[in-house]
Amino acid sequence: MQNSLSARDQQVNWHPYTQMQTAPPPIGVVRGEGALLFTEDGKEYIDAVSSWWVNIHGHAHPHIAERVSQQLRTLEHVIFAGFTHAPAVELSERLLKLLPVNQSKVFYTDNGSTAVEVALKMALQFWHNQGISRTKIIAFEGSYHGDTFGAMSVSERSVFTRPFQQYLFDVEFLPVPVPGKEEETIAHLENILVREEIAAFIYEPLVLGTAGMVMYSPVVLDRLMQLCREKGVLLIADEVMTGFGRTGKRFANDYLTQQPDIMCFSKGLTGGTMALGVTTCSQEIYASFLSDDKTKALFHGHSYTANPVACAAGLASLDLVEAPSFLEDLERISAAHSAFAQTLAGKPGIKECRQTGTILAVEFEVGQTSYFHSLRDQLYNLALENGVLLRPLGNIVYVLPPYCITNQQLQQVYQVLEQMRQLVA
Repeated sequence: MQNSLSARDQQVNWHPYTQMQTAPPPIGVVRGEGALLFTEDGKEYIDAVSSWWVNIHGHAHPHIAERVSQQLRTLEHVIFAGFTHAPAVELSERLLKLLPVNQSKVFYTDNGSTAVEVALKMALQFWHNQGISRTKIIAFEGSYHGDTFGAMSVSERSVFTRPFQQYLFDVEFLPVPVPGKEEETIAHLENILVREEIAAFIYEPLVLGTAGMVMYSPVVLDRLMQLCREKGVLLIADEVMTGFGRTGKRFANDYLTQQPDIMCFSKGLTGGTMALGVTTCSQEIYASFLSDDKTKALFHGHSYTANPVACAAGLASLDLVEAPSFLEDLERISAAHSAFAQTLAGKPGIKECRQTGTILAVEFEVGQTSYFHSLRDQLYNLALENGVLLRPLGNIVYVLPPYCITNQQLQQVYQVLEQMRQLVA
């Protein structure tokens, strides 16, 4: 249809992570409800990836919509330099109560990448403000922390970052401590920590998302954090993806005994309703910026910092996160994922099934694992043909559903995964 959303879109829009010359026309979505998306041609899809991991409560949630509507009629925006407002104050108060006790202050941004940028700037300036030369960051191999330049620097060097390689700062990369590699990672970190220039260690706790949902244990992460703590190295937890229930608890850090100095959040923060990111930090980090010298301030911000409407969405999402049914849904989905993963294990076509909380990843046996594996398009299209939105990472298919997904809808997703297995086998 010449006047369809899809056709009109192709005339004017440039989509993310998309080779526009070869990509099929985008699907025009006109409405969402719960775990479902409805398109302009009358089809419906189960959004099994929560639209890039953000719609944790499902689409068009009435409670969030009502809170946003109220805020729009009260205060849509105000400059956050020299001014404040109730939604920002209340969201910070409530969020800090859910985080480790050492988290003391909240800095607002607008997405995960900028939350990470702020964390890196906090960590590096923490040392600079004290006149201490610590400038090197540690990160995991295969990690992904965002697409801005600092975030790219602490992410895996890949085709995503290749055109910008000369502009990225050097980072010490650790092998991911997957089962069987824990001691190797610990030894590698100990060798790095001999050097006095290490400023901070940034990590995706328990699950590296874009790497293919690569998973490792909280026990080894606690050990890595402890080693850093002993050397005074700051700890940055990137919970942009894992936060707000993904790992089966409200936060991945809830599995740990060690506490980070800085934490990053976005994605599920507003339940997918508004763009918002936050970086939280300890009182020690915050205090290092307090001075009569104005040049020691944190020079970061943007026009929409702490937007009241986005903060209202965050407050409404927290209402749902704090409800008893939230943890019940996490347990229900986690149990269903675990049971299904056991049915796939060892079957032809399956290389590995990985599961942590509401995150399920199926890696298909096709030789070399690759983000650009040709199998990706076949799997993607097969899912759409069966009414399910999945977004494979090459030959790895992950499921991160909204927590409102029904058991029947989950079974439909699992049936598609089984069809994928049969296609590969």
